Amino acid sequence: MGSKRKKQQQIDPKEFRSEALAQALEKQDIAAVALALRNGNTVVPLIKPGPRDNPLDGGEVWTYRDQNTGEIALLLFSDARNKPKNLPPGVGLYSPAWLTTFLTQYRDTITTVFLDIAGPHPMQASPGDLLEALEA
Repeated sequence: MGSKRKKQQQIDPKEFRSEALAQALEKQDIAAVALALRNGNTVVPLIKPGPRDNPLDGGEVWTYRDQNTGEIALLLFSDARNKPKNLPPGVGLYSPAWLTTFLTQYRDTITTVFLDIAGPHPMQASPGDLLEALEA
């Protein structure tokens, strides 16, 4: 006699959102984007999500590598619903401290950072520019 498997409870990626970042991107206001990144969490696509009981920590971040140039881009989102379907399905919600540490560690590897790349209000910045905004 087989036992019933308990379904894993999935975290709804629609709960992963930064309203302040979404509003700043809508206005295309660089100062407001910097403030939102300094004071709120950011949605990051993951290859491998972290522990279910701690969505603010863990997971392996997904980056985009251009096949022609080899350049690497980090994609950040104001809302998990803005993440294109062709990216890995996992998302994480990361703090400003994490973003600062990640950008510092990979500053020479990452060539650009896209915010809400597929819209509705995309923006692009260099890792150095974002670090300056986070440390201001």
